[in-house]
Amino acid sequence: MKVDASLSGSITDAATSAAELEAGGYSGAWTAETAHDPFLPLALASQTTSEIELGTSIAVAFARNPMLLANIGWDMQTLTQGRFVLGLGSQIKPHITKRFSMEWSKPAARMREMIQAIRAIWDTWENGTPLEFRGEFYRHTLMTPFFTPSAKDLGDFGVPRIFLAGVGPLMTEVAGEVCDGFFCHGFTTERFLREVTIPALEAGRAKAGKTMEGFEIVGPSFVVTGTTDEQMEQAADAVRKQIAFYGSTPAYRGVLELHGWGGLQDELNALSKQGKWDEMGGLIDDEILNTFAVVGAPEEVAPELGRRYGDVISRISFYAPYESEADRWRSVIDGIKSL
Repeated sequence: MKVDASLSGSITDAATSAAELEAGGYSGAWTAETAHDPFLPLALASQTTSEIELGTSIAVAFARNPMLLANIGWDMQTLTQGRFVLGLGSQIKPHITKRFSMEWSKPAARMREMIQAIRAIWDTWENGTPLEFRGEFYRHTLMTPFFTPSAKDLGDFGVPRIFLAGVGPLMTEVAGEVCDGFFCHGFTTERFLREVTIPALEAGRAKAGKTMEGFEIVGPSFVVTGTTDEQMEQAADAVRKQIAFYGSTPAYRGVLELHGWGGLQDELNALSKQGKWDEMGGLIDDEILNTFAVVGAPEEVAPELGRRYGDVISRISFYAPYESEADRWRSVIDGIKSL
């Protein structure tokens, strides 16, 4: 199993941080589109690393168009010499329409078409195929030599892989159909993964005439661990709040309902509208915490991850922030990688 980490913090530290993650044995470093652009730190990271995979987890697809994503994906693949993963997500309607001032409609169908359009553009640049993409949401029919990057940019490693994040079965099926990998949302349980996510991915792969062979699944990443009781308590408190934050979103209600906790979503949503974020975390009891997160001492993390997900996921994000015990954490990472 590949073990990834988040490349967070100031963009001025991105190059150094990525080099440290590579030296620490991580397989991949991911950025998220939160308060900053997700691509620029990876461009810097590409210059101080040589082996670690670099990707977005995620970039907001609907804040952009296929041509922009095709351009930046191509250039990032060139910079990283084949180590880039274009990780996309839809976000939710209020963010797309109110924060990004972009269109929102039929998110699963739009995402499928967006990724198909990106691939059509790459095919034009890489193989000279005439650009004739006409869809319901996107149309790309003009490409002249002046705007065409050289196929030599990509050497022998080809275009980037595309991963997609999702929760609901429709978006998950799209990932299986047109992508190379899937990000399980942090708000995912083992039961939801096995009963909802995997069948949807398999349906998408079947629709495309493909199997799950070679398709990467990035597993849920809630881990509560530490080397002292205080660290464990702090980690648990932070994860409870994160679970509560996600649980307040109506789009993720299905995960809670599968476990019989649908009513909790109503409570969390009501508190979120009142800005009572601390109170929301208090509603996440130990049963819910242990269902969403792996909870235990560092040496217990790898075995429990293996028990839950070892047969279905190929990589997981896990960050060990305890620099004073580097050897101990390196052994934990090695344990996960051996799964």
